[in-house]
Formats: sequence, structure tokens, C-alpha cells
Amino acid sequence: MARIRVLVVDDHRIFAESLAAALAAEQDVDVSAAGSGPAALRAVERAASEGRRFDVLLIDADLGAVGSDVVHVPGQLRAPGQDGPAGGEGAVDGISLVARVRAGHPAVRTVVLAERDDPRRAAAALQAGAGGWVAKDCSLSRLLSVIRGVLRDETHLPPALLTGVLRELTAARKHRTESERLVESLTPREREVLRCMVAGLGRKAVAERLYLSPHTVRTHMQNVLGKLGVHSTLAAVALARRAGVGPADLAGDVVERGGQLA
Repeated sequence: MARIRVLVVDDHRIFAESLAAALAAEQDVDVSAAGSGPAALRAVERAASEGRRFDVLLIDADLGAVGSDVVHVPGQLRAPGQDGPAGGEGAVDGISLVARVRAGHPAVRTVVLAERDDPRRAAAALQAGAGGWVAKDCSLSRLLSVIRGVLRDETHLPPALLTGVLRELTAARKHRTESERLVESLTPREREVLRCMVAGLGRKAVAERLYLSPHTVRTHMQNVLGKLGVHSTLAAVALARRAGVGPADLAGDVVERGGQLA
């Protein structure tokens, strides 16, 4: 019987241990629990390096950065990456963790566990790469069904969320399409300037980077705002991110990233 390796990621220790213990009672499930996003990332990386990658991560939608320990479930495989507390680690929220796991380990499936229905966040989770969004208080049989379903590349959502999630995804696609059209109206030089703006560079820094005079950069920035139909750098950056425009690579060439909505 093929075993399913599951990592529960939740900063509420009692919930994480309880859920892990319940899953561990299944004959075909090996389970461990991580108490934070950084701990989960370490566990995933180490498991992959040892050739024992996790199959599914169950991630708290409201994940914060409370602790970073990995909890061992007695009688089950200990999660790799248990390095103990690591003070000073940055917070990794649930949806960001989904995206990072998806980017670094596309074969690992993720399911988001939520305390409440939220179509907007559920849509964001799906866009980040999650295979499912389920209630924390769902039955164990339902959760196991979702776990096995995402391993078959199925997408699982509560029926009550379907309409709202579809509406959010449709609206996001509409906004992105319009943003892409506006960005395409820029000249190559204006796009370079826009990427520098996304990277947070001011006029003087942009001028130094692109070997232009500050006056020329000011003109380019004004043209960018005008063509995008916005009145501030902040609004231009938000629109650029919706269109998939990434920041200038400050360590090298100017780059553009495709991908998810910011």
C-alpha cells in the first residue's frame, strides 16, 4: 500500500497535534506537524533532499509566525527540518506558503484549512497553487477525501464557496487583462522605468541605473502614469503587479516576471 506523507502546518499547537494524531490513525498516512511557515519550508526542503518528500501539506489559512518547531507524532515518521526554535524568522502567511511550496516543489500538493468561508482568500489560495480549501471543522472522512483527491489533481472547494470564488477569479482575470493592455501601450524604455518603479527606486536611482538624466526620467515617469491612467507611483506599481510586471533585478539586468496577481 502506497503511503501518503502529510505535513500539517498550523501555529496553534493543540490543533496541529490533534489533527496529526487523527490522521496518523489511518493505515496509509504518515503525518507530522510544523508550527510555522519557516519550519514547514525547512521540513519540505530536507524531506526532498532525503528523497522522502511530502505528498500533501495542510496549511492554516491564518498562519502566522508563532514558533517554528516541528511536532513529532508518536509512532509516525518524524518530520525532517526539526531544528528547534529559530528566533527572528520572518512571518510566512498561509497563502504565501502555498505559493512558495508550489514554486519550489510543484509535485507537493497543498490544501488550505480555514476557520471561515472567504471567497476572496479562497480564490487567492487557488491562484497561488492550492488544490483545496476546506473548513477546519470538517469531518476527518471529508479531509481524507480531499487529501486523496488533490493527489489525483482534483480541486476541492466547499459548495457554498463555488459561486463566490468563480466571481473573484473572473474579476481578477478581467482586471489583469485590462492592466496588461495598458502596460503593452508603454514603450520599451517606459517599461524599464516602470520595472524600476516596482522595485521601489526613486527618480535619481532610476536615472543612475538607466544612464539617463533625472529630467528624462521624470518625463518617462509622467508618461508612464499618463498611459496607465493613474495619478501616483503607488497606483502605477499596483497596476503593474496585476499585469505580472516584476521589479527590476537590482543585482543584474532589468527583468520581468510572469505569474500570479500580487
